[in-house]
Amino acid sequence: MTAAGERPLRADARRNRERLLQAAVRAFSRDGTEASLEGIAKDAGVGIGTLYRHFPTRDELVEAAYRNELGKLCDAADEMVQTALPADEALRRWMDRFVDYMATKREMADALRAVIAAGRNPYATSRDRMTAAVKQLLDAGAAAGTLRADAQPDDVFLTMSGITMTTARPEQRDQAGRMLDLLMDGLRAK
Repeated sequence: MTAAGERPLRADARRNRERLLQAAVRAFSRDGTEASLEGIAKDAGVGIGTLYRHFPTRDELVEAAYRNELGKLCDAADEMVQTALPADEALRRWMDRFVDYMATKREMADALRAVIAAGRNPYATSRDRMTAAVKQLLDAGAAAGTLRADAQPDDVFLTMSGITMTTARPEQRDQAGRMLDLLMDGLRAK
């Protein structure tokens, strides 16, 4: 039983759920609120009944897809810390993942706005989770001596957010990378 008192999903049900979430991100990114639930199920290789068993409403699917992307981003911080990469390089690679996450979030904006209009808040824990991920990476860098010990995680998160807002178009991806490199120069221990 899980902490919420629910039975854990069987392996095949977990795979179906993950495929549905991936298909939903693609569909909501491409089609916004016009995304077809039947099309999402077909793309995931499952029936519409399987989609509804996991996600009884469109809003629940949109929110779960967004939160899944957030979870993958935040989990990547732990993965980066565990790699053999130098801590500053791990942070910089995670920043690239952050840019990808923000692009997906922008592409899903219409679908997410519909969820918010229905009274749900998919962003409830987003900032706290991302700031904690940044803190984990900064702490690893400070401990290794490659990153400044006085960098504030929230400041770094807000700076990255600003970079992604000013370089939102796909053709600005190189510029975003250059701006993140400048941020990294300021974060490295001298």
